[in-house]
Amino acid sequence: MLGSDSLNNVDIMLGNPKKALLNMSIPLVISLLITSFYNLIDAAWVSGLGADALAGVGFFTPIFMILVGFGNGLGSGAAFAISKYLGEDNKPKADNASLHSIFLDIIISLVITIVLLIFLNSILTVMGAGQTIGYATDYGEIILIGSIFIILSNALYGIFRGEGDTTRPMYAMIASAVLNMILDPIFIYSLDLGVKGAAIATVISSIFVILILIYWFYFKKDTYLKPNLANFIYKKDITFDIVKVGIPASVQLLNNAFFAAVFSALLAFVGTTDSVAVYSTGWRIVTIGTTPLLAIGTAMISVIAANYGAGNYGNIRIAHRYAMKISIAISIVVMILTNVFAGDIASIFASSGSSIRILGELTAFLAWIVIYYPTMAVGVASTYVFQGLGKGITAMFQTIMRETGFTIAFAVLLGVVLNFGVWGAWMGIVLGEVVSNNITMIWADWEIKNLINQS
Repeated sequence: MLGSDSLNNVDIMLGNPKKALLNMSIPLVISLLITSFYNLIDAAWVSGLGADALAGVGFFTPIFMILVGFGNGLGSGAAFAISKYLGEDNKPKADNASLHSIFLDIIISLVITIVLLIFLNSILTVMGAGQTIGYATDYGEIILIGSIFIILSNALYGIFRGEGDTTRPMYAMIASAVLNMILDPIFIYSLDLGVKGAAIATVISSIFVILILIYWFYFKKDTYLKPNLANFIYKKDITFDIVKVGIPASVQLLNNAFFAAVFSALLAFVGTTDSVAVYSTGWRIVTIGTTPLLAIGTAMISVIAANYGAGNYGNIRIAHRYAMKISIAISIVVMILTNVFAGDIASIFASSGSSIRILGELTAFLAWIVIYYPTMAVGVASTYVFQGLGKGITAMFQTIMRETGFTIAFAVLLGVVLNFGVWGAWMGIVLGEVVSNNITMIWADWEIKNLINQS
C-alpha cells in the first residue's frame, strides 16, 4: 500500500516512543551533519583563499543562520501540526496542513530575501566586517538571491518529519552534499570565482534538493501525505498551528544568529578579526559535535506532538527522559573525542596560507568549548518538549534566555569587565549554557508532570 511505511511510523510514534525516537533520530543525525557540512565544506575550501576570505564568510554566517533558521523553524511548525493531526487520526487535515506549510514557506522566504538584500551591507558593517566586508558581500549576495531554495528545502523536510519519515530527507541531503563537495573546488578555483564560487555551489545544491523532494511528492507519488492542490482548503486554525510553533522556532534560531553576530562583534572588540575567524570556523565544528543532540530533539517534536494529539501524555514523559539519557551518553563521548583531537581537527581548517596563523587559537577554542556539551544534552531535549506541545513561545523564550541572557552576559562579564579577553568570552558561552540548560530541564519536567496530573 502506498505510504504504508509512513503509516507504520505514526503507529510506532504512538505505541513505542523510544523506538520512534531512535528510528527518526539516526537519519536526522546524518541529515543535520550534512547540513553542517554545507558551511564546513565552504569554510575548508575558502580557507585556501586566506584568513580574510575565511573571516568574510564567517561574518555572513549569522545571516546564513537566519535563512536556515526560518526554514528549520517553519519545518518544525509543519511537523508539529501534521503529527498532531495524525495523532488525532485526521489525515485529510494533515494533507491540508502540508500545503499550508508550502505556501507559508514561499511567502516568508520572499519577504526575508528582499529585506536582507536591502540591508546586507549595513548589517555587515555593524557586525564589524571591516577589511573583510568585500568577501562577505560577494558571498552573501549570491546566497541571498538563492535563499528561497535554502529556506524551502529545510521547511519541506518538516512535512516528511510530520509523518515520521526522516529517511528520504536524509537521502536528498546526501545527494546535495556530494554535489556541493564536487562543485566547490570547481567554482572557487577552477573557474577562479573565489568566495562567489562557494556561494554558487551552495545555491545549486539547494535547488537540487528541491527537485528531489518535488519528484517524491508529485511524480513518484508514494508519500503518505498528499500535498496536492486538490486537497487545499484554507483554514485559519491550521495556519495558526503551524505559525505558533514555526515562527517562535524561527525566532529561536534567529536569536542564535543574533548571538553569533553579537559574539563576533565582541570578539572583534576584545581580540582581532582572526578571533572571529576562529569562532566562525570553530562553531561550525561545535555544530557538528552537537548534531546528534539536535537530531534527537527534532525527532521529539513529531513523537510528542502525535502523542499530544492522541492524549497519550505518559508517552511524552517516556520520550523526554529517554531522549535525555541517550543525549547525555552521546555528548560525553563527543566531548572527550573533540578535546583529545582538537589540534588534529583544527589543522584541517588552518593548515595553509595565512589561515595557519589561527591554528593555535582554534585548537584552544575546541579544547575548552566542549565543556558544556553534557548540559546541552538535557537542555535541547527539554526545549523541544515545548515545541512538541505547541508551546513555541515558551521554547523561544528559553533559547533567548540561554543565548542573549546568560551567555552574552557571562561573555561580557568575563571578556570585558574582568578583562579575560577572548578566553573569557569563550568561557561565557560555557557558563551560560550550563546554567540555562539545567533551568530548562527542570521546567520541562514540571510541565509534563502538570499535563499528566490534569488528564
